[in-house]
Parts: sequence; structure tokens; C-alpha cells
Amino acid sequence: MEAAHRLTYKVAMVTRGRLIFLVTEDWYFWSHRLPMARAARDAGFEVAVATRVGAHGERIRAEGFALHPLRWRRRKLGPAASLAAIVEIARLYRRERPILVHHVALKAALLGGIAAMLAGVPAVVSMIAGTGYLASAGGLRARALASLMHVMWPPLLLRRRCRVIVQNEEDRADLVALRPAAAARIAVIAGSGVDLARFQPAPLPPEPPVVVAYAGRMIAIKGVATLVAAQQSLQRQGLAIRLVLAGEPDRENPSAIDAATLAGWAALPGVAWLGHQDDVRPVWAACHIAALASHGGEGLPKSLLEAAATARPIVATDVPGTRAIARAGENALLVPPGDVAALAAALGDLARDPEKRRRFGAASRDIVEQGFSNAAVGAATVALYGTLLDEVAASGAGKNASLRPSRR
Repeated sequence: MEAAHRLTYKVAMVTRGRLIFLVTEDWYFWSHRLPMARAARDAGFEVAVATRVGAHGERIRAEGFALHPLRWRRRKLGPAASLAAIVEIARLYRRERPILVHHVALKAALLGGIAAMLAGVPAVVSMIAGTGYLASAGGLRARALASLMHVMWPPLLLRRRCRVIVQNEEDRADLVALRPAAAARIAVIAGSGVDLARFQPAPLPPEPPVVVAYAGRMIAIKGVATLVAAQQSLQRQGLAIRLVLAGEPDRENPSAIDAATLAGWAALPGVAWLGHQDDVRPVWAACHIAALASHGGEGLPKSLLEAAATARPIVATDVPGTRAIARAGENALLVPPGDVAALAAALGDLARDPEKRRRFGAASRDIVEQGFSNAAVGAATVALYGTLLDEVAASGAGKNASLRPSRR
């Protein structure tokens, strides 16, 4: 009888639990984590999103997700702001009593992880999407934060009834090195995924000029300045190559590129800055080469996943995360971070060789079809939730969490 009760409870946990995604910005949830939330909803979870609400609140609600606005800001990292955020999140968790919380990115993982401990949340998933600013910035503050993170990560994120998701094997190896005994609690799920039906192979546009495109946030750590310098070097060599930049500055990021710099780049020969694009597919359709010149580790760049899905060859820096989708000699040319000459040489190589571009582009589509779809990412995430909730059910830790009758 008791065994039957445990089985019933375990099934209920997987199909009727309340799940909260904690994300700093609503736009980031919408652009990067929507497939996971939809998969969880379709698996029977009651999904909610806790975030700072900007322009995407109504879209999130229209998906059937509860929305909990938060006052925090990514740029505020001081003790007072962090403590206020922890208190606000802990109150939310105590009130909503989720069976599972999914913390997205480093700030949410750390502050949300503390709040989850205080509120007694039964199960915690933390998604660390690359090392970003902390790995790339050279300032004293960034180095101090990086040191603090390495101390806090293992005991906070890798305790019992917790899982950490990383987006590439290199990040997993780094985290396993910090706590080898917790290796089974660290999973690799390949980025945000890409909708392979929506992002279809596109025919290459006419040339000249050969068009190189970068789509993403206009922040320094993405190496946009290096990309502009490489394109200008090729212009001076007489190569007809155009650079298209699609995206806006991320004002909450310490390395945001200012408007004057962007305007100055747009005035250079062969450079166009398009600003934010609601639909990035026309950007990839109008280009011959996708580029990303990040200075530091990526999780798994969504821009390159989408470019690869449209059958575009890639030129990128040889950094963790990027290598998962941009594979040297197969669909991409990889160069050292910050090396203008090497980046210009790689872009020039592909610009002068249409057959290599065609071959690399076909390989890009083949690679992205092998486990990088949003359906695959959603299924892997829900499977991880199930494994974690099995552990919760076995321990009895989730008996006070909120479980509602299934609507399915």
C-alpha cells in the first residue's frame, strides 16, 4: 500500500507540479527559454515565469504561463540589491510553493538558489549559459566576482535534489572539476534549440559583394569591434565584402556598446547596422557568411544555431560553446579571440571560395539537425525534470509543494 502511494505521488509530481522559471529579463525568457517552458507546459506542469517585465509580459501570459513581475535588475550586483532580490524571490517561492524552480543564467542561479534554500523549494534546476562577462572582462571587479562564483557554485548549485544544466561539454568539464562527486548532477542540454521548420535552408544571394552578418546583442564581449576592424581591413585590400550588424545594445550589460560608436561603425564603407530585428531570418537569407567574434566562452550561441539552420557557413572565434556548432574544417573557420588579422584572413578565405561556402553551409544544416532542434531541447529538459522529481518523491521532500489537478 505504501509503495503504491509513493508511485501515485511520483506520477503526480511529474504531471501536475508547479514550475517557476526565474529569469532576469522577460525578453531573454521569450527569445531563449520559451521552447523549454512550452515543453514543460505540454508535459503537464503548471508553468510560471518570474522576471523583470518589459515588452513581453502579454506574450508570456498568452502562452498560458502565470507571470510574476520582479523589481531586480541585472546590472545591480551590490550586496544591498542582491539581498533585496533574494528576499523578494524567497517570498514569491513561499507564497507559490513550487515543486520545482528553473533558474536561468548566473545571477538567477545564485540569488534564486539562496532564495530556494530559504523557502524550502523541493527541487532546483540551474542553467548556466556560458561564462560571458565574468570570463571576458579584465577588470578587478569582474575577477573578484569570478573568484566568488567559483567558491559559491558547488555547494549552492550542486547539492541534493539540484541539477545544473550547461550547454556544452567544456563547461561541464570545468564544473565537474570543481566538485567531481557531483558529476551526475551536471547535465548538458544543447542551448536554446532552433525551430527547424521555421528556419529553413535559404538560397545564397547574388554577389558581389559577399555579405557577412552578425546577429546579437551589441556588447563588447561579442567581439563586434574586432569584426568591424577585420571587415575594414578586407575593404582596404580591395575585397568587396559587406558587414551587416543586426541587434541593439544591452544597456544592462557592463560591456554595452554606446550609440555613438555604433553610428560611427555604420558610417564606415561597407558596414550597415540594422538595429533590433523581430525576425532574424531575412538577415541570414541576405548574407553569405555568419560571424561571431566572441572574446570569451559562450553557452551555445543561438545566433549561430539559427544561421546554421539556414545553411550558412560560419566564421567564429575558437572558444567554448561556439565549437559545439561551429566545427573547424567542417562548417566553419575558427580563429583566436581578438585577432583581427586572423579573422580577416578567415573571412577573406570564405569570401573568395564560393564552393567552400556551399559545402560548409550544407554541413551547417546537417549539424543543426543532429540534436539541436527546439523539440530535442524541450524533451531533454522535461526528462531531466522527471529524473529530479523522482529523487524528490523518493525523499518525501515535496509534500508541501503546490500540486493542482491536471488540466489535461
